[in-house]
Amino acid sequence: MGTYRVGIDVGGTFTDLICVGRAGALILEKVPTTPDDPSKGVMNGLTQLAERLNVSVEDFCEDIEAIVHGMTTADNTMIEMTGATTGLLTTEGHRDEIELRRVHKEQIWDPTYPPPAPIARRRARIPIPERLDFEGNVLKPLDEEAVRHGARRLAKLGVNSVAIVFLFSFVNPDHERRAKEILLEEMPDLDHISMSHEVMPKAPEFERTSTTLVNAYVAPRIVAYTNRLTERLEGAGFAGKMVIMQSTGGVMPPEYVAKKAVALLGSGPTGGAIGAARAARQSDIADFVAVDMGGTSYDVCLVRSGQPEVSTDWNWRHRYYIGLPMVDIQMVGAGGGSIARVRQGALLVGPESAGSIPGPACYGRGGILATVTDADALLGYLPIAGFAGGRMTLDLDAARDAIARDVAEPLGLDEVQAAWAIERIVNGNMANAVRRVLSGHGADPRDLAMIAYGGGGPVHAWAQAPELNISRILVPKASPAFSALGLLVADYVIDLVRAYVVPLSQVDVRRAAKLLAELESEGLSEIAPSGLDRSQLHLSYYAQMCYQGQNFDMSVPIPEGRDLTDESLLDLAGHFHDLHEASRGFSFRNQQPLLRGLRLVVAGTTPKPPALATLGTVTDAILARKAERDVYFGEGFTRTPVYDGSVLAAGVDIPGPALIEEPFTVVVVPPGSKAQLDSNGNYILTRA
Repeated sequence: MGTYRVGIDVGGTFTDLICVGRAGALILEKVPTTPDDPSKGVMNGLTQLAERLNVSVEDFCEDIEAIVHGMTTADNTMIEMTGATTGLLTTEGHRDEIELRRVHKEQIWDPTYPPPAPIARRRARIPIPERLDFEGNVLKPLDEEAVRHGARRLAKLGVNSVAIVFLFSFVNPDHERRAKEILLEEMPDLDHISMSHEVMPKAPEFERTSTTLVNAYVAPRIVAYTNRLTERLEGAGFAGKMVIMQSTGGVMPPEYVAKKAVALLGSGPTGGAIGAARAARQSDIADFVAVDMGGTSYDVCLVRSGQPEVSTDWNWRHRYYIGLPMVDIQMVGAGGGSIARVRQGALLVGPESAGSIPGPACYGRGGILATVTDADALLGYLPIAGFAGGRMTLDLDAARDAIARDVAEPLGLDEVQAAWAIERIVNGNMANAVRRVLSGHGADPRDLAMIAYGGGGPVHAWAQAPELNISRILVPKASPAFSALGLLVADYVIDLVRAYVVPLSQVDVRRAAKLLAELESEGLSEIAPSGLDRSQLHLSYYAQMCYQGQNFDMSVPIPEGRDLTDESLLDLAGHFHDLHEASRGFSFRNQQPLLRGLRLVVAGTTPKPPALATLGTVTDAILARKAERDVYFGEGFTRTPVYDGSVLAAGVDIPGPALIEEPFTVVVVPPGSKAQLDSNGNYILTRA
């Protein structure tokens, strides 16, 4: 058994790594992401971890018990629209389901707003004569010759990934399975085939079509990446387990996620939300908003009662609907690499990013555009020497020149005023993102704490919290790689659904029990490769319910599980009404709910790091003080003490203004606030 567990989060700008040894010590690393092949960046990070441990990368990889991986590959594929050339086989008459989009339009007041870029062109969407009824009975047999003709057409169009979406296939998948067989006969070199009954085995049709198409679009790139990474790891001697974070908040092996690649959307940020929940729980914080500011994006997640909000419906990602449960994380283009420019007299910051290549101007890697990081450096928040764990010296002159050219001169400001304007704009954008998330859930920010992480979160949280009327900020010591650390506390999760559409009063409990038994058998089979025994698994049963006429259902817990009885159906109805009123603000208690399906979540526990931070031994802040520098807090520069956070022990108090330098980030404590380091390795910032 290996000595180490490693969490790896591949972001748009940086690849973050956390290594946990058996003694519980944490080692944090951060390397630039390599966009052409992210597996190179991962191996660079592992090499640097090995150097920190004074061993060869081969010896280090041989001693790794498990790698838990989060990635932005699926998201980047959708952002850049660089997925597979995708085709669609669908029931005749439903060829344009994907373009109808339930008449959903992101900009409802703009009649010229363009539709999303098509995943499958219309000529690559093949209607197939076939039809099942809602119980799975065959009304029209599958036209196999039409499937063969469609396959030949797709081959001529250069299609290398196909989605199959037939009506009511989630009740009877025979037609989809046979169509797949024919496709493989006609197109043996296909990279991937997604069948809707495997990807999203439930209605409605548009949602299932959209989800299956996205899966087919991103899967080949996901599989290619995981295969390259696996080869590189094995070549370096790694023989442990590798699991990947899903959008549901659980991890599974690459072989499983290859079938549901769409579940990797938001993979990396989900790890951060899981880690934030654990860190907050250790510090007795139950309700908070988690904010992650990286180099490219700013991610927001609401956590109540210690659990991240999980959305089971209306999940739109990159303008396509995803019909799977997802940790509800909203992203905006506001990161350290966000580019500042003046357009028609207005200052704009983001969403475009300088990324890791060439990066901000101050990195000295060829970047010439002004970014948020350049403003941070000019205003004194960042160390000029010893940046990025001591590996980089920032080029302050390059940052000043970029800001002067791109912002100051067009607006008639000096460089400091221009940098402060950049700060105000990006902080305002991030605060507005938090407001949108909280208002959507009916949450009052005054009742919440803020947990800030990522490389930029601790730098900017001090300015966002007052604007939101949040008085308490928690910054984990491991915040620069906190999403990677969060991956190490995630459990295995299998989330399965079976369709069963019937009014609640007409539910056949024997049929329901049979479906739940099938789900249980499939779930236990899927999680078997994890090596967990039954005592390490927790099974949660749910009824997917809605009111008549609603398009989206809600998950209602079934405490009895497979032992559901006629009497417990009445309890289910009451629970549904209560849940609907609590989450959506209304209920119709005199209306009979509709059962849409049954759901099973299988969770398997994984080893957890004994601590989320490694603390120092210095309890007197004065002994950790190492320098002073001028910092701009909005009303001129203030001479501000700088502290070495790596040596601080629990209980130390640091009054503002102050800068606490941790490897790869800086905790900014403004005037009128103070920071205290708790025993769990979290800086608690409070303001008067």
